Parts: sequence; structure tokens; C-alpha cells
Amino acid sequence: MALMINPKKLLNSKWTALKPQNKEKHFIISEIEFDEEGQVLSCSIEAIMTKRSTLIQWQSLKDPLQWQQGWK
Repeated sequence: MALMINPKKLLNSKWTALKPQNKEKHFIISEIEFDEEGQVLSCSIEAIMTKRSTLIQWQSLKDPLQWQQGWK
């Protein structure tokens, strides 16, 4: 079953990377930019340990092989 994600509720949501890189496993959505129609223009995810921020395609969070919602 595909994970349903409401873009308007993404900000400050917590995520666990199932294939951590650079010991970065836990993340939080730190910034989202919307257009006039409410479509996501950009989405930044921040690693909790390193505070490194990266732009991602928010739809990739639906991939159960890459991401799990919440901190596990």
C-alpha cells in the first residue's frame, strides 16, 4: 500500500532513512516552498545529527525502500 502524504503537513515531519549515509539516519522536513496553487516547489530535509540540509523531491518520501515516517 502506498503511503499517502499531505504536502501541507510535511513541514517539521520526522523521517528515518532506511539506507543511512554518513551516519545520517533521522531527518526532519525543515523547509517547504509552495506556489500559488499550493503545489510544492521545493522541499528541504535536514539531518538531525549533522544539521546538513538537502533539497529532495518530496514524493520520494513515499518510497518504503528509502524512507519510513517517524524516527525508528
